[in-house]
Amino acid sequence: MVSHIQIGERRVGQGESAYIIAEAGANHDRDLKIAHRLIDVAAEAGVDAVKFQTYRAETLYSRFTPRLKEMDEFNRSPAGETPFELIKRIELPWEWQAELHDHAVDRGIDFLSTPFDLEAVDELAKFGVKAFKIASYEIVYYALLRAAAKYQRPLIVSTGNSSLADVELAVMTIRETGNHQLILLHCISQYPARFEDLNLRAMQTLAHAFAMPVGFSDHTLDNTAAVLAVGLGACCFEKHFTLDRRRRGPDHPSALEPDELGKYVQAIRNAEKALGSSVKQVQPSEEENHRLGRRSLHALVDISEGTRITAKMLTVKRPALGIPPSQEPLVIGRVAKRDIRADEWITWEMI
Repeated sequence: MVSHIQIGERRVGQGESAYIIAEAGANHDRDLKIAHRLIDVAAEAGVDAVKFQTYRAETLYSRFTPRLKEMDEFNRSPAGETPFELIKRIELPWEWQAELHDHAVDRGIDFLSTPFDLEAVDELAKFGVKAFKIASYEIVYYALLRAAAKYQRPLIVSTGNSSLADVELAVMTIRETGNHQLILLHCISQYPARFEDLNLRAMQTLAHAFAMPVGFSDHTLDNTAAVLAVGLGACCFEKHFTLDRRRRGPDHPSALEPDELGKYVQAIRNAEKALGSSVKQVQPSEEENHRLGRRSLHALVDISEGTRITAKMLTVKRPALGIPPSQEPLVIGRVAKRDIRADEWITWEMI
């Protein structure tokens, strides 16, 4: 069982703070200034990594691919544009990547990118990406999996649109290279995703089936699923973000805007804090309420020094600064060492 992996200096897995990836994807709109601004936004939100995508339209889509229905939703693409034309229009110039990598490092976050062909894998490896992110649709592109795995760096593999058998074959392919540094991300390949389709419990299935860390690639427009995923053991998150959700493009409509990304990160961190440990105990923040809100034995009437105490002389009230109510049988029959006023809590020193 692999319970943790190492992404650079960052330990990721059970019991560790979740590794959060801000997915810039194609939301740079092929504008270098926007790409740099996205890195700044990601860093300001407190994520661990910013991620782009490395592809060329010629190796990704056939020119004859039919137009997808989702291209007509949310003003994603001009009428009549083919998937090939869309991807060609928004592909990230590869010569930008080293510059963007350095900017991310300067801002204290990791630079990641998803390779979509074999050349892209080698290109990203050249300038030292700490991990490879594999997109859901590439889980059956075994040559790509092997090419990335051979560098013996962590692989973060999304599993959207996949069966358990698909995931098993991908895991076997990667492990055959001797690379066991692997995180599986549960994912629903729907943009934006509906809550009724999320099936978050599948994360636990993946963890049990493959004995490795799991996470969640989140395509909702809400923090609810992320908080639930923390509770189900997610150790890695991926979330699309944009400077403006109203912009035209495939990923803008299902992405968070800058202020929302910061709140998303905070929601995950708050959920992690809330989980705490499995030990049931009084927390430090409860100490005052524990003492003043619980009950203890009090005098119901004035009890004079030398009086033998009976049950009728006692009551149970707040605060819990006296003898616990459970010890009442040990108090009855004892003699008061001093005068005890009615309503005064009784301590062992008084009897």
